Amino acid sequence: MQEPNYSHEHLRSVLERTKTIATVGVSLNEVRPSFYVARYLKLKGYKVIPVNPRYAGEKAFGETVIESLAAIPSEHDPIDMVDIFRRSSEAGAVVDEAIEVLLPRGLKTIWMQIGVIDHDAAARAEAAGLTVIMNRCPKIEYQRLWGELSWGGFNSGVLSSRLR
Repeated sequence: MQEPNYSHEHLRSVLERTKTIATVGVSLNEVRPSFYVARYLKLKGYKVIPVNPRYAGEKAFGETVIESLAAIPSEHDPIDMVDIFRRSSEAGAVVDEAIEVLLPRGLKTIWMQIGVIDHDAAARAEAAGLTVIMNRCPKIEYQRLWGELSWGGFNSGVLSSRLR
């Protein structure tokens, strides 16, 4: 897989403009990355709409799990970002559904998780006017860009003299 490259400024601007995230493929198993990433984003102030037909109707992060992007009630609009926790081979269908049903409702960003890369789906999303991030995690990028990774001794690649 080719590693997409995104600037700090680009990633920060996406995370700053985002308020509501539909997390596709979220699990209710607390040890799964999709669960703790969604929970972390909720704790950071994002509205997280969990999407997974397996758990439809159950509660997660104070929201009802929705079966599909098309089933998200308009009361959650606008959905600013779709965060995809699906295999690369399944990402295209999620992107196509997002373009069809959420783009008219204010969608701005498609975010594919670590290991999820679909260049064709990304091209379709970009042609529709969406920002696309692939092979990255919004939780890790948030922690890196806002200085939280350095608390654990990690080199975040971001230099700052400000205490955050």
